Amino acid sequence: MAALSEALKQATPVLADHGEGVNLYDETGRRYLDFTAGIGVTSTGHCHPRVVAAAQEQVGKLIHAQYTTVMHRPLLTLTERLGEVLPDGLDRLFFTNSGSEAIEAALRLARQATGRPNIMVFHGGFHGRTVATATMTTSNTRYSAGFSPLMGGVHVAPFPNPTHYGWSVEQATEFALRELDFALQTLTQPGETAAFLVEPVLGEGGYVPGNAEFFAGLRERADRHGILLILDEVQTGWGRTGKFWAEEHFGVTPDILVTAKGIGSGFPLSGIAASAQLMDKVWPGSQGGTYGANAVACAAAIATLDVIEDEKLVPNAAERGEQLIERLRRTASGYDAISDVRGLGLMIGNEFRSASGEPDGATAAAVQREAARRGLLLLTCGPFGEVVRFIPALVVTKEEVDEAAALWSESVDSVLNGGTD
Repeated sequence: MAALSEALKQATPVLADHGEGVNLYDETGRRYLDFTAGIGVTSTGHCHPRVVAAAQEQVGKLIHAQYTTVMHRPLLTLTERLGEVLPDGLDRLFFTNSGSEAIEAALRLARQATGRPNIMVFHGGFHGRTVATATMTTSNTRYSAGFSPLMGGVHVAPFPNPTHYGWSVEQATEFALRELDFALQTLTQPGETAAFLVEPVLGEGGYVPGNAEFFAGLRERADRHGILLILDEVQTGWGRTGKFWAEEHFGVTPDILVTAKGIGSGFPLSGIAASAQLMDKVWPGSQGGTYGANAVACAAAIATLDVIEDEKLVPNAAERGEQLIERLRRTASGYDAISDVRGLGLMIGNEFRSASGEPDGATAAAVQREAARRGLLLLTCGPFGEVVRFIPALVVTKEEVDEAAALWSESVDSVLNGGTD
């Protein structure tokens, strides 16, 4: 009898039957507030009617048209529409299926365009599970353990994580930039460094935002040395942080932008954007893929753009994010075990630490499980699993945020104080 691999670990016990907005329902009809959004994928909520209608219409016309064989209208329309929201100068696109594939496409472009072999990544970043992207991932060893040797040419510099170092943002930033300069002197010469690859907000690494000074420092060094700046906006893009792209918070424009997750409201789609001058340097025939830019996924992405614009979901993410973080901080103020509540927009993490100041993944997991028992679905992250993250769909309402915050407070009280239902 066939069964799923036991290596697949479920974060919640829910067997989902159907969903609507931020609500999931199991096969008994029980409702759960889904503040995971499929790890940031269902940006317009579960089964938004306009996304469903667009996908249904496209399924009846053309499901698969391989895009190095023939073109199809949803791909061309999506490309045109993305020109309205991409940062200035990033006017050439290449589409793939997943975040890992898109990161690899960015890596390929950077190495081919510069003729340089090495990549600098930043400690705590998550970029995927393939050999190349797992090599570039430093949020946890579980993504790269057990299948060495990994890809060569990857070097790691610090990310300005003030909670980890126990410093101020300014101190952590000064340290990170100083150590980056040291790495360029001792690990990889600038002339052999193709790109800096970095998340604007660490995702799996603990929901740690960067800052304007750090990204200005990266941009200056990249420009000075002819190094490309790649921003991994797989999780932060499409309104997640209260801006369409997280880079807008920091006033920096990358040379290559990577997007995925929320782009298709649940349909597999990802891509990279770069300037025409840069994209022209990719070697002929090196870009492609069987399922990239699937017609149904592109139709869903167009509908997703329409919904984000028409329903003003980016400002909603900013407003609901402010509401949510205030409520979460109010809860945290009563418990020494929650050492930090941080994030941008609807990408918020609650960090748990022990009385001695050590990361406390066990307590974080216990609260996450208790929240699921009460009907609030959340995920953990961080190198020790010490952060519980809130990442609801951008359509979340004021009332739903209040309900989730109340369930969270009850869950924290139940685990930390032995509170009752």
